Amino acid sequence: MRTGSSSWRWQLSRAMRLALRWFRRCRLQRGGRGVGVGGATERSGGARLLELWRYGRLLLSSLHFNSLTDSDTLLDCAFEPVYWIVDNVTRWFGVVFVGLVVLLTTSVVVIIYLFLLPTILSTYPSYWIAWHLSCGHWLLAMVVFHYYKATTTPPGHPPKRYFFSFCLYMTLGCFYCSVSSKALFLEAYGAIEVRRAPNGCLYILISRAETSVERHINHKETKRLREKGKVFKNPYHHGTMNNWKLLLGVEERRHWVTRVLLPSSHLPREDGIMWDFSFARTDPMAI
Repeated sequence: MRTGSSSWRWQLSRAMRLALRWFRRCRLQRGGRGVGVGGATERSGGARLLELWRYGRLLLSSLHFNSLTDSDTLLDCAFEPVYWIVDNVTRWFGVVFVGLVVLLTTSVVVIIYLFLLPTILSTYPSYWIAWHLSCGHWLLAMVVFHYYKATTTPPGHPPKRYFFSFCLYMTLGCFYCSVSSKALFLEAYGAIEVRRAPNGCLYILISRAETSVERHINHKETKRLREKGKVFKNPYHHGTMNNWKLLLGVEERRHWVTRVLLPSSHLPREDGIMWDFSFARTDPMAI
């Protein structure tokens, strides 16, 4: 059996020889058209095409047929790319995963130092500041130490203890970050409304004629004016129903059918930035 670089050449030459035999047979069939053997009449064109088709299938099968082929062999052939990946790529998985852990953990630490820590220092009382500084840095030191020991301990000294400790302190660190940043999360994303209606936050924004950014701005403005004894009202809020009509482009009753219930490519009334909409503000509300 030929192996190495000559194997594919031998297979190619074999395929070419079989192809030449097939074409030679086609020429013989054409050359013998109309010639009868022992007075036999000429065969029909369909019979000749069927014979050539069967002969072509036989040639094709001769290129790959193996009497030892079964379902197990086919399954091994299908999984050959997986075996190749295991043999050639798996050794890089550890490096990639270590890099991802370092990158993601570093990004969380940077976000805490840039955004969470200034808020703690400026708004929390002194005893809470001391607790956050001590607890946060203790968790960070424990995570870094145990991850370093888990990745550098030789296999002869099983690093299971370090890996378990790393997982434990990483879990505690995630819990600490989640609890400590709860106020920032509620303020930035309006999680109070999301908690009331988990699938309806978008509907609440539309009903109040706000975007997610405008909600944050209006919330700040409400607090600022409340301190001065004033009430803030959203100038773009025309009432819940009118806000939905403005969004959907409903100007007449029939538009609920032609523009909402049926496919419609109607253009907005204005350019989407500046518009003149004179709905009666029957439901003005403070944010």
